Amino acid sequence: MMDDGRMSKPPGGTVKAGYQRPLDFKQGRVDLTHGSGGRAMAQLIEQLFAAAFDNPVLAQKNDMAIFTLPPGRVVMATDAHVVSPLFFPGGDIGCLSVHGTVNDVAMSGAAPIYLAASFILEEGFPLADLKRIVDSMAAAAREANVAIVTGDTKVVEQGKGDGVFITTTGVGVVDDGLLISGDRARPGDRIIVSGPIGDHGMAIMSLRESLAFDTEIVSDTAALHGLVAAMIERVRPQTLAGNGIRTLRDPTRGGVATTLNEIAAQSGVGMMLEEAAIPVRAQVSAACEFLGLDPLYVANEGKLLAIVAPDDCDAVLAAMHAHPLGRDAAVIGTVTADDHHFVQMTTRFGGRRIVDWLTGDQLPRIC
Repeated sequence: MMDDGRMSKPPGGTVKAGYQRPLDFKQGRVDLTHGSGGRAMAQLIEQLFAAAFDNPVLAQKNDMAIFTLPPGRVVMATDAHVVSPLFFPGGDIGCLSVHGTVNDVAMSGAAPIYLAASFILEEGFPLADLKRIVDSMAAAAREANVAIVTGDTKVVEQGKGDGVFITTTGVGVVDDGLLISGDRARPGDRIIVSGPIGDHGMAIMSLRESLAFDTEIVSDTAALHGLVAAMIERVRPQTLAGNGIRTLRDPTRGGVATTLNEIAAQSGVGMMLEEAAIPVRAQVSAACEFLGLDPLYVANEGKLLAIVAPDDCDAVLAAMHAHPLGRDAAVIGTVTADDHHFVQMTTRFGGRRIVDWLTGDQLPRIC
């Protein structure tokens, strides 16, 4: 039975005011009292969330976070995570919720600093799985050097949720002179991808479809702000003068194809890709072929697209190759002048085709 929130006797001791016996992280389950605002909720917060995310701001135990930011412009992003299944090769919803928001902040060139996290839990969800998710989230935040400083927890009745949904909001700071935006791509710019595409989406789909390959497909989920910082540092003088890195974007839902169409429309340009230059792992390509999917439309959670001025392309590429998350980076195309804002691709056979926006949803509940 879950603790009903009442005072209970510690093993081998006397009753102490406010004592709560430890949560059962082996057999226990979430119940409605964990979202009621009472003792059981306070116990869940104290023994799970506060213990895992511990930092000085969170330890203030306020309903908000009060903090100071370094000089620069403030960047904020928010993201809801509903991935199914919750655990997958290479990650889980916990680390994904940190990486996804950290990356959204980082695509402006900002350094992510703080996160807020909101959990919607379903009644009956195993506390062991919740602890595993929270511990993964805490480890990802520590690795990314960001602090989870405030949050919220709600519980819905069994059958009205799907285990766990997590929303994270990130705050970071970008230098005043740095301008990286989706409307800055110019004809002649080079298009770079940081590594093989489609890993995350096909890791999820292979698990759902019980597909087996000689080599396991593993999600690429990762925090990219370190890679971004290395890229910016290599071209910093030119970047601050308005050249260098024009646009950064992480191609999550809709994949590379949809992300490039978004940038083309935002900047009022076209794009020409080279199919042979786009890196895709053999097992991902095989899985996509088996399922009738195009890797260009499959989600990524640890890759970025960079639109870079031609004079700075070699320097940015060298910086990426020197970083663990960019060692397989490749130039995959060029920005073109096109009033229609088409993204096109030269195929391996020498033909040409339109790479259009994603229609429908190839892979629902992917992040």
